[in-house]
Amino acid sequence: MPIHYGSQMTEHDAVREKAGIFDVSHMTVVEITGGGARVFLSSLLANDINKLQTGGKALYSCMLNESGGVVDDLITYFIDETHFRMVVNAATHDKDMEWLNQHAELYDVLVTERTDLAMLAVQGPDAREKVIGLLEDATDVLALKPFNATAYKDWFVARTGYTGEDGFEIMLPAQQAAPFWDRLLTSGVTPCGLGARDTLRLEAGMNLYGQDMDETTSPLESGLGWTVAMKDERDFTGRAALEKQKADGLYFKFVGLVLEDRGVLRAGQKVVGADGEEGITTSGTYSPSLKKAIALARIPVSINESCSVEIRGKLLEARVVRPPFVRNGEACEGILL
Repeated sequence: MPIHYGSQMTEHDAVREKAGIFDVSHMTVVEITGGGARVFLSSLLANDINKLQTGGKALYSCMLNESGGVVDDLITYFIDETHFRMVVNAATHDKDMEWLNQHAELYDVLVTERTDLAMLAVQGPDAREKVIGLLEDATDVLALKPFNATAYKDWFVARTGYTGEDGFEIMLPAQQAAPFWDRLLTSGVTPCGLGARDTLRLEAGMNLYGQDMDETTSPLESGLGWTVAMKDERDFTGRAALEKQKADGLYFKFVGLVLEDRGVLRAGQKVVGADGEEGITTSGTYSPSLKKAIALARIPVSINESCSVEIRGKLLEARVVRPPFVRNGEACEGILL
């Protein structure tokens, strides 16, 4: 997938206003099969796999290491009691497959990478209509609720995405991807690249692995505490570390920033509080929807409504907000913390 097909701004606006398509075949699809599949995933994921009880239901979660750091964030789909499907990040492919296979040795489970599948994401307010208009007898696809998936012939269609807009992520045989891509373009869907994908996900307050969290940061300090299920006694890799972190008290929190001065926010910029406390931006961009610079940042919990960001040696004023910045095409700059 290129950075853009011509204009990153045009592609961004197409997804917010109509429909865009992303070739995300670089993502890794993994089948988890066998009688021990549910127990295996229960021990591996910080979120509770037992939330998945109906076919096609999806769960977003992190896989953690023993110190509570994020090995990867991923989506798991329930097919049946002996079959779950995972979609993991492309940049973490090698370590994810090694991690899954290493832990699978202890369970009655088989881990299979689906190299035969491609994956297309069609996103935007018109996305579902565009896709369904090209399908025959797609009653189940039409009826899909958010964060659910269904089989359509030899395709797997999920009502999920990474843009803050409605739409589908479609896993299909690789040889069928290009023809369907062309049909979508003919129907008026805009091809979109990595640049628009990043501005869209950042506006939607969605984390990017390797920037907003990694193996050195826990979900509790990465805005992903809502994906951690610790209300029961279920044990999972990294739980003890998270419990200790909570008991000790968090020093950092994960927030959104809106730059009040003129400038560009990027990852890795120093964030300074009124009393000199320091944090860092983890992702930053110019928001095409808000016409302002925005960022995700990990900052001390003591920083409240405002802070400064160091840009080219100058401290510029920023407002602390709660992500998302934009969802479903509507600006929602956040709630003051």
